[in-house]
Amino acid sequence: MIIATRRGVALLVAGVVASLAACGGNTGQPTTDGAGGRTLTVFAAASLKTTFTTIADDFEQANPGTTVALNFDGSANLVQQIQQGAPADVFASANTANMTKLTDADLTAAEPVDFASNTLQIAVAPGNPLQVKGLADLADREIVTVLCAPQVPCGAASVTVEEAAGIDIAPVSEEQSVTDVLNKVASGEADAGLVYRTDVSAASDRVAGVEFPESSAAVNVYPIARVGTSGQPDLADAFIAHVTGPDGQRVLADAGFARP
Repeated sequence: MIIATRRGVALLVAGVVASLAACGGNTGQPTTDGAGGRTLTVFAAASLKTTFTTIADDFEQANPGTTVALNFDGSANLVQQIQQGAPADVFASANTANMTKLTDADLTAAEPVDFASNTLQIAVAPGNPLQVKGLADLADREIVTVLCAPQVPCGAASVTVEEAAGIDIAPVSEEQSVTDVLNKVASGEADAGLVYRTDVSAASDRVAGVEFPESSAAVNVYPIARVGTSGQPDLADAFIAHVTGPDGQRVLADAGFARP
């Protein structure tokens, strides 16, 4: 899913991604907006939507003439888009495994930097009407549960906590991003789902969160790196420095992310 917050950049990025996915091409060129400014294209994990939107706004204010185009999706999907030639300057993943796919393919320009960590919570309807108390409750087939697909960071973490708890959850669906899991719980399509604690916090009163001790077995570390084909390495590196610096870290901490 393509999400951008400024000046119609969403349509531009979406069109380029779709075009390159179809033809397999890679321009390797920076995107510029109609006013002659510079546009930095950031591919970021879905769980970073709220924080990176704020960080991008702050970065634009600190760098007049710069627009940040944000593409949020499951980390595995973003990796696939970059591998297929979608133009990106920066990639922020929700786990190290997906970042490693890019570094192993020499698609990053520098060593990734860890900037945050996150753990899972059980998302349930407000008020927790089914009285879900822990992970073991999700093994009850009467509780309609959704999970992320195993290739997605939140799905890999779900597998780890299931193993730690010694249970087997049978989800009614496996989603490609943590946002999709959250939305199914919030809409009432599912009774429960495993999402990141930061997603529960960002959802406000749409869902409630249930802590469980096995979450400590799957701490997802978030790395960020400049994509090797970026045509504006200085701007990409400046954005990464902003994310890892005091201002970016404050935004992440306020949203519930922990240090890596």
